[in-house]
Amino acid sequence: MDTLANPPVAENGKAGEISTATLLETLGAHQDKALVFNYDGQDVKPSYHVTEVKSGSFNALDCGANPESWSETFVQLWDIVEENRGHMPAGKFLAIMRKVSESVPFAPDAKLTFEVSDGVRPMQLYKADGVRIEGNVVRVPLSARPSSCKPRDRWLAPAASACCTK
Repeated sequence: MDTLANPPVAENGKAGEISTATLLETLGAHQDKALVFNYDGQDVKPSYHVTEVKSGSFNALDCGANPESWSETFVQLWDIVEENRGHMPAGKFLAIMRKVSESVPFAPDAKLTFEVSDGVRPMQLYKADGVRIEGNVVRVPLSARPSSCKPRDRWLAPAASACCTK
């Protein structure tokens, strides 16, 4: 039976994205299963690499002159064919993340961003929409991380939630 770890609902009432902690916790229960990321309608190639994991804390000023702060974990995926092998087991991905956390701590509730490239096209930014367990595969659907206007998003949030209440 397929199961899905759903992301939280975002402020604007739309489906959110999963945090670093949600991904790692879900993978912990499925360590022997193949970990397959899906982006732009395709699965990563079986020999993909996690080439870099970065952690950062950001302070910014949005377009409405409001201060913003957040933590973000970036996982860089190199989507290449290098050897004849299957997709990385979820346990190997967890081991990589554990190793990273020993030197580069990251907040469990950090925003999670994937940087994906095939080594030819420029890196693209994606967010994880959830985690799906499909038999012996853990599938993580990625979607493009769009830009947004935070003041506009905050202004629209009450209208979005009011449309669904009585």
